[in-house]
Amino acid sequence: MEKKEKYKEDSASKLKKKKKTHINAEQGDSDQELNSIDLLQPGPGKALQTAKRKLILHLDLNNTILVSDAVTNQGPRSALNAYLSTVAWGKINKTGEWQWLTDSLSLLPPCQNAVNYYSQFGRETDFTDTALGQHFKGIFTDHLKLLEWSGEADEVFATTGEDGKAYHWILPSFFHLLERLHLEARHFAVVLRTFGTDLPQVLHAVRCALEGRHPHFPHLITLPVDHNPGRIRCSKREVLLSRGSERVSTKPDARNIYNYFGSLEGIGGFQDHFDWWARHQFTSEGGKPFWIDPDDFSVQHIFIDDNIRADDDYNIVFPQVFLKRLDGHVRTASASELYSICLVQTDLLRAIAEKNYFLECVKDCEEKYDHYIANSQTE
Repeated sequence: MEKKEKYKEDSASKLKKKKKTHINAEQGDSDQELNSIDLLQPGPGKALQTAKRKLILHLDLNNTILVSDAVTNQGPRSALNAYLSTVAWGKINKTGEWQWLTDSLSLLPPCQNAVNYYSQFGRETDFTDTALGQHFKGIFTDHLKLLEWSGEADEVFATTGEDGKAYHWILPSFFHLLERLHLEARHFAVVLRTFGTDLPQVLHAVRCALEGRHPHFPHLITLPVDHNPGRIRCSKREVLLSRGSERVSTKPDARNIYNYFGSLEGIGGFQDHFDWWARHQFTSEGGKPFWIDPDDFSVQHIFIDDNIRADDDYNIVFPQVFLKRLDGHVRTASASELYSICLVQTDLLRAIAEKNYFLECVKDCEEKYDHYIANSQTE
């Protein structure tokens, strides 16, 4: 998670409406617990689905699969507090005072002219301890409790919070996603994409988990993990991806990096170009490059990031769509065109509370992508 809010005094983040305590969607499995389910094998005669597209899942780190930030030195309490301030909506009233417009939290503004607290007052890592923010103290307490590590703290998978308690470092819903995709015999790869500095540690932890060392997920399938973080650097001339001895450029063909991502197996990660984003005033044009090809029926790319927006002026991803019959040529897509189809704005509260959250995001995107492709073929 690399917030415009966070890195440029962090800007605004938003969240899907979910009653008062959560954000708009049902609680799913009613699973407030964070433990893994046992790894189940398909019963006799129950063939697993294998004909679906390969999934390339681009996942942010901070405020997506982590509730912490090494760059800003935020532990779980501070990170969760700051996040809540980005999804709480109000306005300055006629007397010049802040007025809440809703008791609910949401990714999107509840009405026109609504402003999230973070945009108005800046980053407050003690948001729910302030006079205005205490309105949401119960939501904060509930979700922090869900993050607590059960049992003896693990040096790889647990992190010590500001209060001295042990918390999950990587959200269990991420490991549950890996577990379920394996059970469904899906062909997939995970590409971690961050502006931050956490990649080496996260890749190490993921590799340990896939070796059976996670106490709550002992049966994860072994997947290849490239523990060497790559880099993506942007310029007016090209986008250059590098990892180890590998070098891939969008020159002369923008499809080069698209094909590279599509060929990946297992789990790896790349640090995106924060300075390029800052140079573009934190707009979509300078964001993490991301390509879609509606004519490629073999793969679907999905990007999940808490800083994804339907508004290009506040979007962290730069989506580009390949043009038909013009090999290597792309058009810039608006974020709203691909929002909830290939671009998913992380609902962090659901990611904390619901083990199926990421899996449901993927399945929802797959269904909507089918319609998107069908429509693109008729244009």
